[in-house]
Amino acid sequence: MATMESLISLVNRIQRACTILGDYGGDSGGAAAASLPTLWESLPSVAVVGGQSSGKSSVLESIVGRDFLPRGSGIVTRRPLVLQLHKTEPGITEYAEFLHKQRERFTDFAMVRKEIQEETDKITGKSKQISPVPIHMSIYSPNVVNLTLIDLPGLTKVAVEGQPESIVKDIENMVRLYVEKPNCIILAVTPANQDIATSDAIKLAREVDPEGERTFGVLTKLDLMDKGTNAQDVLEGRAYPLQHPWVGIVNRSQADINTKVDMIAARQRERKFFSTSPDYGHMASRMGSEYLAKLLSKHLESVIKTRIPGITSLINRSIDDLESELDHLGRPVAIDAGAQLYTILELCRAFDRVFKEHLDGGRPGGDRIYGVFDYQLPMALRKLPFDRHLSLQNVRKVVSEADGYQPHLIAPEQGYRRLIDGALNYFKGPAEASVDAVHFILKEIVRRSIGETQELKRFPSLQAEIASAAYDALERFREDSKKTTLRLVEMESSYLTVDFFRKLPLEAEKGGDPTFSNIDRYAEVHCRRIGSNVSSYVGMVSQTMRNSIPKAVVHCQVKEAKRSLLDHFYTQVGKKEGKQLAELLGEDPALMERRQKCARRLELYRKARDEIDSVSWAE
Repeated sequence: MATMESLISLVNRIQRACTILGDYGGDSGGAAAASLPTLWESLPSVAVVGGQSSGKSSVLESIVGRDFLPRGSGIVTRRPLVLQLHKTEPGITEYAEFLHKQRERFTDFAMVRKEIQEETDKITGKSKQISPVPIHMSIYSPNVVNLTLIDLPGLTKVAVEGQPESIVKDIENMVRLYVEKPNCIILAVTPANQDIATSDAIKLAREVDPEGERTFGVLTKLDLMDKGTNAQDVLEGRAYPLQHPWVGIVNRSQADINTKVDMIAARQRERKFFSTSPDYGHMASRMGSEYLAKLLSKHLESVIKTRIPGITSLINRSIDDLESELDHLGRPVAIDAGAQLYTILELCRAFDRVFKEHLDGGRPGGDRIYGVFDYQLPMALRKLPFDRHLSLQNVRKVVSEADGYQPHLIAPEQGYRRLIDGALNYFKGPAEASVDAVHFILKEIVRRSIGETQELKRFPSLQAEIASAAYDALERFREDSKKTTLRLVEMESSYLTVDFFRKLPLEAEKGGDPTFSNIDRYAEVHCRRIGSNVSSYVGMVSQTMRNSIPKAVVHCQVKEAKRSLLDHFYTQVGKKEGKQLAELLGEDPALMERRQKCARRLELYRKARDEIDSVSWAE
């Protein structure tokens, strides 16, 4: 069965793991960790809150029974101090340990004070700045109870020399970050010789815990109140009621501190003060630092036991989320050249799969290529200026020029050939336009495929290299496709389909007198017949072009892109050295940082789960 000691010790171990792995709530870890789940904020804790000079440090030292906190004017506590108390067997020498100096035991508590100061200065410098990064310290002593306390910077109303103007708000925001957590127990420290209505600690506690469900009130400096006054109304819950009892504390005076009155004597004096006081004697058993420590320890144990199921659920859920994100981000890149080459080739194949899916219909893109052949090419062919080329005036001009000084005898064959050659030359435009249109579609598909290949997202350098190699390959395919389609046009000009023209005289005979006198060879009706015949032949060729140009384009560009888009790139990559391969696999620094943060946070949650599993929860 889980004991009080094991429960508090469990949370202590998880808190230490949180700090080691960069989770201490708020914006810990910076922008890269902004959306990471935080375990720190789910752990039950006791935060000590109070204004400067409220006696907050003295309360902590009274609970511990040792002088160990830095003292001075202004802001002394400039980083949260997570103070974990571990009760040991009687006779064991008291000692302290710091998380940042593991395995080093401090038995001289003056050195503990010095270490806290130096560790604070490491982060904040010698200035009076503050930092949310906590210092973790454990004290092992037979004179303490098992308890964890978080000492926070003292609330202040004005900035002093050497402090930024924002310091008042900065401190309040840091303290609020801790105390607004629903699992945080608030220890609100207020001096008895101050009006409770003006207490910084009570004011902040009321804002974040209006019902007083999580707040313990601590009244210090009871021995310094004016004669004839007392704090009974506050301590008995009438002046400012809380759901938990108020506890009065009598700290050492400054003179006691200066003369180094030890804490054992101070505790005895505190007990005597309450037991002999006419104002507080009836409640003496519920007053003092020893009672406060036991009260907090018992309550903290109760809260931990209540919260553990929720914490366990959070841990399991967060582990699943972090593992999923790490899978999405990808694992760290190998440093071995062979493994790097394999990774690059695998990434290229992943891109190639996406690219082919676009062409084959699994993703949008291939349909646009069909649109070039089904709409753009036929439209371009219909718009060719054959009407102008085969106009009566141009036919007469071309035939006449072809005859030269010797008029044709029967049919103007040279005129026919010149008219046909001129008409067929127009097909080069739509052929080249189809090649270019498909080229730009393929380039766009490459661009989209790179963006849609999830595995590539983390490697901007490799993305750029693949894009460049793919574009170069597509350019080569375009040049080859242009040569092929233009060759189709030239082939039509090189050898005309004779059978088409052999039928013409027969058709003419069926229609009437096919012969014309030399006088009529340039007559309008004769030229119209020539234009009509050429138009019919060009129409037949146009249909051929409409069928053959798509075949050439698909064969030279689309099929080649599917078959060998990155072949040249594969050859070049195989020749690269380790350093060049590493450069190709260079990642976005923000992504690398995010992966590192996720991995550390995942390590934290797994450790926390192991810690919880190690505790026996049987009743």
